[in-house]
Amino acid sequence: MGTRQVVESGGSGRYRWGICALLFFVITVNYIDRQIIGVLKPVIEDEMGWSEVDYGNIVTAFQASYGIGLLVVGRLLDRIGTRKGIAIALAVWSLAAAFHAGARTVLQFILARIVLGLAESAAYPGAVKSVAEWFPRRERALGVGILNAGANVGVLLTPIIAIGIAGTWGWQAAFLVTGLLGFVVLWAWLRFFRQPADHPALSETERAWIDQDNEPTAATLLTWRQAIRQPQTWFFICGKFFTDPVWYLFLFWLPDFFAKTQGMELFPKGESGILATIGPALIAVYLLADVGSIAGGWMSSHLIARGWSVNRARKTTLLAAAVLALPLVTVASAPNPLVAVLLIGLGTAAHQAFSSNIFTMITDMYPRNAVATVAGMGGAAGAFGGILIAQATGWTLELTGSYVPIVLYAGLAYGIALAAIHLLVPRMEPVRLT
Repeated sequence: MGTRQVVESGGSGRYRWGICALLFFVITVNYIDRQIIGVLKPVIEDEMGWSEVDYGNIVTAFQASYGIGLLVVGRLLDRIGTRKGIAIALAVWSLAAAFHAGARTVLQFILARIVLGLAESAAYPGAVKSVAEWFPRRERALGVGILNAGANVGVLLTPIIAIGIAGTWGWQAAFLVTGLLGFVVLWAWLRFFRQPADHPALSETERAWIDQDNEPTAATLLTWRQAIRQPQTWFFICGKFFTDPVWYLFLFWLPDFFAKTQGMELFPKGESGILATIGPALIAVYLLADVGSIAGGWMSSHLIARGWSVNRARKTTLLAAAVLALPLVTVASAPNPLVAVLLIGLGTAAHQAFSSNIFTMITDMYPRNAVATVAGMGGAAGAFGGILIAQATGWTLELTGSYVPIVLYAGLAYGIALAAIHLLVPRMEPVRLT
C-alpha cells in the first residue's frame, strides 16, 4: 500500500498510541518525583524549621539545575537518541528522588534537588522528540497533549500517594516509594521503546502513515549558534519563559496557597467538608488540567483536519488558552475554597493547552533531529523563569504575606506570551538549515 493510500485510509495500526501511553507514564513519574516536596512542604517545613526563603532556595536549586540540564540535554538527546537518553535520565532521577528521604538540612535538600533537576531535564525534550519520530504532523498536537496530561496525572497522584504514605509511615517513606516507581517505568521503557524504523511490532502500513509528511532530516545536528539565529527558536524561548513560571507556581506553592488563603489543612480534621483538606483540592485542580491538556491538543488538530492552516489553528488555540487564564488575577481573593479550586483549575487547564501547542509548534517548524535541541533551549528559559517566580514568591510572602502580586502575573502571562509568539513568527514556516 502506498503512502497516499495509507493517508486516505486513515492509517493502519495503533502501536504509535501505545508509545504515546509509554511517554505519558514517563512524564507522570517525572512529575510525581518533582512535585512531592511541594505537597509535603507544610509537614517538612514544620519538622525542619524552614523559613519561606529556605523553601524558595530549595525550589530555586531545582529550577537552576533543571534549566542548566535542559541547555545540554536537548542536543545530547539529538545525538544519542531518545531510547538511551531517557533510560539514563530515568535511572538517575529515580535515585535522586529516593535520596530526599535521607536529607536532614537545607543544604542536603538543595543537593538532592540539583541532581533531580539535572536528570529530569531530559523528560520533556525526549518525549516531544519521540512524538515527532512516531507521529505525522496532523496527530502531533494530540500526541503531545496526551503525554503532557501525564504531568497533570503525576501532580494529581502525588497528594494521594504522598499524603497517604506520609500519614502512615512518615514523609521519608513517601520519597522512597516514588523513587521506586521510576524504576518500574524504566523497565517498561527498555522493554517496549524503539525507533519506528527498527521496531518489530510496527506494521509497514503504520510506518508509512508515520512518515507521510516526508519530512527532511537536517544533514548535521543543530547547533545552539544556528538555533539562536532563528525566530522559530525565539518564539519557543519566549513562550516558555513567560508561562512556565506560572506552572511552577502551581507545582511548588499550591498547597501553601490553599493553606494561607483558604485555611485548608493537609490532613483531614473533623467534619469540615472535603474541600477543607488540600489533597482533594489538588486532585480537582489537576483533573481540570488534564482536560485542558488533551482538549488543547485535540482542538488544534481538529481545526487542521477541518482545513485550517497550521498557523491559524495553533494560534487560535493559544488565544483561547490565554483568555481562559485571565480569571487567575482574582484568585487570591476567592470567597471560598470551591471558587479558588475552580479558578486555579481553569488556569492549569489553560496552561496545559498552551503548552501542548507550543511544544507541537517546534515539530511543525524543525526537522525531527533538531526538535530536542530547541525544546531544551525553551525549557531552560522556562526553568530560569521558574527561578524568578520562586524567589519573587518567597520574598513576597516573607515581606507581605500576600499572593496578590504573584497571581496577577499568572493571569496575564499567557496573553504576554502569545503577543511575543505572534511578533516572532507571524506566519509559521519551516526553518531552513544549512
